[in-house]
This record gives sequence, C-alpha cells and structure tokens, in this order.
Amino acid sequence: MIETADRTREASRGAQRRADKLAELLRSVSLAADPRPGLLQKFRLQYRDLPREERPWFFEAILRRLEVGKPEIEKPMVAALTCDGAGPAEWGRMITDVRRAVESPRLRAFRRFLNVSGGFKFLLDLRANVITAQAQSGLDLQPLDEELSHLFNSWFQGGFLFLQEISHDSSFRQIRFLKEHDMVHPMTSLDEIWHRLGRDRRCFALYHRAMPEEPVVFIEAALTRGMPRSIDDILRGEQDSAGRKRRPDTVAFYSINNTQDGLAGLGLGTVMIAEVVEAIRKVEPGIKTFCTLSPIPGFWRRYLEPLLEGQERPVRMTGKRLWGFFPEKVRAELLAGFARLFGRRETSPARALVEILSNPRWIGDSGLAGALRWPLCEIAYFYLKQERDRQGKRLNPVANFHMGNGATVSLLNIHFAANRSERGLMDSCGLMVNYVYPTGRLHRFGKRLRSLL
Repeated sequence: MIETADRTREASRGAQRRADKLAELLRSVSLAADPRPGLLQKFRLQYRDLPREERPWFFEAILRRLEVGKPEIEKPMVAALTCDGAGPAEWGRMITDVRRAVESPRLRAFRRFLNVSGGFKFLLDLRANVITAQAQSGLDLQPLDEELSHLFNSWFQGGFLFLQEISHDSSFRQIRFLKEHDMVHPMTSLDEIWHRLGRDRRCFALYHRAMPEEPVVFIEAALTRGMPRSIDDILRGEQDSAGRKRRPDTVAFYSINNTQDGLAGLGLGTVMIAEVVEAIRKVEPGIKTFCTLSPIPGFWRRYLEPLLEGQERPVRMTGKRLWGFFPEKVRAELLAGFARLFGRRETSPARALVEILSNPRWIGDSGLAGALRWPLCEIAYFYLKQERDRQGKRLNPVANFHMGNGATVSLLNIHFAANRSERGLMDSCGLMVNYVYPTGRLHRFGKRLRSLL
C-alpha cells in the first residue's frame, strides 16, 4: 500500500515537472521578439508527445505561470485613471499602453503560431484539447478557452473564409472527407455520398485560407417539393430520378457538421447557412422555403427517460403535466403493447413506457406506434419550446442553434417515425423536426454576415 502511494506521488511529481518545463518553453515563445520557427516546432513536438492524461497539468501550469502580474498593469492603469484633461491622442496612447499591459503572455505566444505552416491547425487541436480537459478534469480552464476563442474570432474575419460547393465533379479527397466526417447521418460507403451529391442535393463547405484543403464546416441540403418529413426520403435520393415531375420549392438542410472541435461555439454554422441560402437562390429562384430536417439529440436519454423514472431534474415538465399527454386509452394500449413486445405483463404505464422506448422494436408495432404518435410529438414540442438551462438557453442544443438564428417551429413541424434507425430511435424516439427560416430574416441576416467572407 505504501509503495503504491509512493509510486503515485512520484508519477504526479513527474507529470508536474513535465508540465512546468513545457510551460517554460511556451514562455520562451512569448518573450522572444521574433521566435525562430525551430522554437515553435520544438514546442509543438513536445506538446504532442505529452501524454493525454497529463495535458490538464500543462493547461493549469500555463494559467499559473504565464499570467499578467499586478505590478505589470499597475503603472499604465494608474496613469490612465489619474489622467485629467488629456487630449485624444495622449488618451489613445495611454489606453494602448493599458491594452498591451493586460494582454496575456499566453495569447502572445499562441499568436506566433498563426504565421507558421500548420500552426493554425495546431491551435485548433489545442483548443479542442482544452475543451475536453475542462470537461473531464473539472479544472476551470475558461480563461485559456476564451483567449483561444478570441484569437480564432479575429482570424475568421476579413476574407479568411471562402465557400465552395462539393459535387460529383469535386476531388475524391473532398468527397471522402465528407463521408468520414458526417456525424449527423454517418455513411458506411461512398455509394451513399454519391446519392447526397445527386441532382436535387447540394453540399457546401466553408474553408479557411490557412487550411484550404480541409473544410471547417460543411452542410448538406435537399431540394424538395414541400418540407420533408422523413430522413429516409432524403438519404435514399428518391428525387434524383430522371425528369422532375415538379420543380422544388424548398431547401431542407439535413446535416451540418463542424469538422474542427476547436471551433465549437464560434458560430460558423450560422455563417454557413446564410451563405448557402444566397448561393442556392442565385441558381434556384423558385425556392420559397428554407428549413431543416433535424434530429432532437438527448430527447430520450437525457430528458424523457429520467422524467418517466421519477428523477429530480431542473426542468419545467412535471410528472402531472407529462402524464396529461397520455389519456387512459393510450395508457391501456401501452400495457397491451408491452405484453405483445416482451411476452409478459406490466401494471405500471411509466415502467412499461421506459422499457418500450428503450427497445427499438417498438416502432414496428402498429398499435404502440399509433398510441405514441401524438404524446411524443407534443412532449417533444414542449421540450424544444419551453425547456431552458440555467443560462436561459434552450435545453436542446440544435433547437438553441436554429431558433437563436431566427428559425421558428410549430407542433406540425414535429415528425413522428421520421428516423427509424436504431440511433434515431434511441436518441430522439424516432422524431425529427423542421426548423423554418423566414426568408426576409435570412436575407437581412446574410447581408450582416457578408463582410466575413
């Protein structure tokens, strides 16, 4: 026992020494007036060699060791605060001095990597590691995250971004990239991506000029007649048959993928939607409606299942309100359907419903599917419209993204059995939703974002 404890302490001391040594190397990058490429490469290689479990030690070390001290900011701040009657030029110089003094040595160091080959991608991966470490270790790494976010926000303006359509004529590398990075509706073969680039399909990717071979965001869209109600209709490519019977009047975005974890939360999906709308309008003037066909991630496992099990949750839905969506006739069908599905009896509708929805086979029982259609749609609508987190954001992240950008949703936009895959049933009870973007709002929104590209 004692030897084990000694080994654990020695391992911790070793991790701390490695983290401190790497932090000092980053300090050298920050202090150098014009750091040599070799110094930057040395840091990148040593960071990549750092074991994943030791990265939180390093992040904590640079927060502790590469920070602005009180003496460094006191003089310029006192000068500005005690200044009386300074002219505009003099006041501007004092404020500039304050800005320079409060800039973190970390930020100065990170900025150096933007000017070397591969440095931008390295910083993207670094922020992704920070986000992961903060979630897994419990450390407060928010200052570090905000500094990297600030750096990326400045680099995602002023012409650094460009939009490109991906089609059957695009390079194999681009097409394969889509297949490997679609996390919303994953593909198992290149044949599937061929359908998604067909006649009534569009795919656009947003690139950064520092990383022109690898999209930072891509979006897949279907041109349809009316808003689609099922993902199967889109993924099967049914509208790619020769000769359209009727021209499409709707664009449905059905897959938006951020390919760089380090860009999470920077709003590039918002930029993407506005730009794609303008690009499609130029070649398809008959389009009247722009919407999504979106999943409802977390609806079952993180919301409905805990409610049915009676767990205390910080949500607006109560048990009484929840069961108000299930009249007696529906509850009776739940118990009958449970017996058909599992070959045994259950007397509690709540326990029966938990087991039913935990087994994807329920969707094939017409009696259960008919009974659950409207209760599930109404509960999902309440979830999307009413449930908020402590910061006031909608509890569902996809709803928060689209509705935060001005999209609307109604009960009729919730579609039952829209995704019958096991993943769709276990995550969203098979439900999907159309978020509808008002065209006037999209046009105004696109004009505000035009300067970004």
